[in-house]
Amino acid sequence: MRISSLTGARIAVAAAFFAQGFVFISLTTRLPRFLDRWGLDEVALSLLLLMMVLLAGVGSLVAERAAHRVGSAPMLRLGLGLMVVAVPAITLAPAVGFFVGGVALYGIALGLVDATSNMQAVDLEHRYGRPILPSSHGYWTTGGILAAAIALATGHLSPTVGAFVALVPAAIAFARFVPRVAAGAGGAPGVDVAARVDVAPGVDVAPGLAPDAAPIPWKPIWLVGAGLVVFYMVDTTASTWGPVYLARSFDAPGNLVALATFPYLVTSIIVRLAGGQLVTRFGVVPLLRIGSVVACGALTLVALAPTWQVAVAGFTVLGAAVALVAPLSFSAAGRIAAGTAADGTAGATADGSAPAEPDRARTDAVIARFNQFNYVGALLGAVLTGFVGADNLRLGFALPAVLVLALVPLAPAFARGALNRR
Repeated sequence: MRISSLTGARIAVAAAFFAQGFVFISLTTRLPRFLDRWGLDEVALSLLLLMMVLLAGVGSLVAERAAHRVGSAPMLRLGLGLMVVAVPAITLAPAVGFFVGGVALYGIALGLVDATSNMQAVDLEHRYGRPILPSSHGYWTTGGILAAAIALATGHLSPTVGAFVALVPAAIAFARFVPRVAAGAGGAPGVDVAARVDVAPGVDVAPGLAPDAAPIPWKPIWLVGAGLVVFYMVDTTASTWGPVYLARSFDAPGNLVALATFPYLVTSIIVRLAGGQLVTRFGVVPLLRIGSVVACGALTLVALAPTWQVAVAGFTVLGAAVALVAPLSFSAAGRIAAGTAADGTAGATADGSAPAEPDRARTDAVIARFNQFNYVGALLGAVLTGFVGADNLRLGFALPAVLVLALVPLAPAFARGALNRR
C-alpha cells in the first residue's frame, strides 16, 4: 500500500473519531439543561442512558454482521449519517417523546461508529507496525475538548443553539472525509482502503471468516475486555455525571458545569498524543498500573470534594490517569486476533519487518464483539452511578474509585504481542 493511501485513510479515521467525540461531549455537557427542560431526575436519566447504551450495543452487533458483507467503511458512513439526524431530534424536540426517540437513534449511531472506527484504526495500526490507537482515540478527545470549550462559551444560550453545532463535524466527516476510507487514493468506491493491499479491482477483501481459521482465543480477549469495562465505567461516570454532579451537588454556575469535562479531556489528549512514545519507553503494564492507582486517588478526591473547584481538580487528574486504557485495549484485542490467524502469523515480527497480513474479516469480527465491553462499562458508569447516587451523587463516584483498581492485575493482558517499536 502506498504511503499516500495510508495517510488518506488515517485522516479519514481521525475525522470519524473527532466527530464522534464532538457530538458525544456536546450532548453530555448539556445534560443538566435537558434534565431541567423535561423535568427528569437522576433515576429517569439512568433509565434513558440504559436505553441508549443497549441500543448502542445493537448498533455494534449490526456493524459486526454488516462489515462481512459491505465492509466497515460504509457502515461507518451510515452511523455518522444517523447522528446527523439524531442531534436535531434531540435538540429541537417539541415533546419528551421526540427527545427520547432522538436519544434512541443516537444510541444506534453511537454503536455503529464506535465499532467501525475502531475496526479501521486497528487495521491501520497493523499496517503502520507501530502504536497509532492512542493518537486515533486522541482525535476523539480533541473533538470532545472543542465541544466542551464551545459549551463553556455558549452556556448562557439555549441548549438548542449550543448543541446544534454538533452537526457540523459529523456532517463534514460523513460528506468529505470518511468516503476516503472507502474509496482511497484511486480506489474503487465501496472498498476499504485499509483492506485493499495488492488485490485486483472487484476482489472481495472482506469475506466471511474462513472455515479453516484457527479458533479465536477469547480468554485473553476477555481479560483485556474486563479492563475496557473498567475504563468506560470511569469515563462514562465522569463525562455523563460530572456536569450533573457539579450542578446538583455543589450548585455550580450553569455556564461552568462543562468544567467537569473540559480539563478531563485536556489532560487525556495530552497523554494520548504522547501515548505511542510512552508505550515505547515505559511499556504497557507499568503505564496501566500507575494510571489505575492515580485514577483511584482522583475519583476519591472527586467524591470527597468540599467544593466544585476541588472536584474539577479531581476530574483533571483522572483524565490523564485513564487516557491510555481504551486505545491500548483495542490495540491488544486486534493483535490477539491477528496473531492467531489461520496461517499462524503474529501481529508483529521480531526483526522489525512489516507484519504479515491478518485476516481482515476475522479482526473486524473480534473488534466489533470486543466493542460490546464498551457498553457494559457504560452501563455501570451511566446507569449504576445514577442509581447508587440517586440520593447522593458522591456515592456514585465512590464506586468506580474502588473498581478502577482492577486494572492493576489486568494490565499484563494488555501487553500480549505489544507493538513497542517507534
